[in-house]
Amino acid sequence: MLAADDRARTVRRVAKRALYRLAQQGVTAPARAARRPVVERRPERPARGWFSGIDGTGSRAVWVLFEGGFGSGSLCSLIVNDVAGIRDVAGGEITRKRLEEELKSLRASQKLPWIEVEPTRAVAAVIDALDLHARLGTAPPAAFERWKRLFEDAREFALGGVAGLGGLGGHLGAPQLQHEGQGGNRPIDPDPELVDRAPELLALPELASWFIDPEAVQSDALALLEARESRLVVSDQIKAEREAAIVARIVERELGSQARQRWARRLDEMAFVFDQTRRPEPAAIARAAAVALADETRDVTRQPFATGLARRALEIAGEVAAGRLSAADVSRKP
Repeated sequence: MLAADDRARTVRRVAKRALYRLAQQGVTAPARAARRPVVERRPERPARGWFSGIDGTGSRAVWVLFEGGFGSGSLCSLIVNDVAGIRDVAGGEITRKRLEEELKSLRASQKLPWIEVEPTRAVAAVIDALDLHARLGTAPPAAFERWKRLFEDAREFALGGVAGLGGLGGHLGAPQLQHEGQGGNRPIDPDPELVDRAPELLALPELASWFIDPEAVQSDALALLEARESRLVVSDQIKAEREAAIVARIVERELGSQARQRWARRLDEMAFVFDQTRRPEPAAIARAAAVALADETRDVTRQPFATGLARRALEIAGEVAAGRLSAADVSRKP
């Protein structure tokens, strides 16, 4: 063993002298190749994605699993809102076993539908929320900072993955459009029968929280209550006309252009969710209602879905006025 060490030292000394002589003559030895690490760190990329249905405030849960690094996975869990952007962020490294346990627990407790989607679609939902922050001049929660680079790096990946799914306003879930040679883009005409059935959607458990903010219709609810309790003898037809006028006033006031497009996107996203959960009938109704609502050439006060939102808001505002519901519990502010 000692003899072998002596021979190795002798070889190194001879090699060093040879390199020194070459250097004196202007000959430099090639640089030693950098040693490659035993385990290489791979770029982290979105590998799986999930999201929930959308509640009445415009919020939904989004999960994105990033894989890469040294082979581990990191799960980012978010609440995104179509009015305010990213509302909540959590997550960290996670094993496959732990991920499956979390998914099983979530499906058992989640009130809204929970579906796995292409990671591009889940990332795009987060990118939408980030872009909304940029337009509003606001910032995501501080906890998002550790994830920001991963989502920004995945921006091109996400937008490329949802190319062709977009529509109005570039939103990946916006109502479907068709192009006319002379007239530009316009919504495809929906089936009128499906549009008329739109209020049926509001009876579904997934859309139980969908209504206009009751605080915005409080005075209208009181006016309706007074009309119903009036001692004046009027026909049922006149009562119905008065109620219809109040509903029309609410719809016209609360569902302006931006609100119409926002509710149309929500409907279209829920149509996608219904499709993914194998419920073609509500999916077809939601998609038709979305296209009709997004078409601003149509009178919004005659939109069955819009009037359904207003009527439900009136009912809930009446319950708040009677003290049977808390205003904070039914607020639609995100």
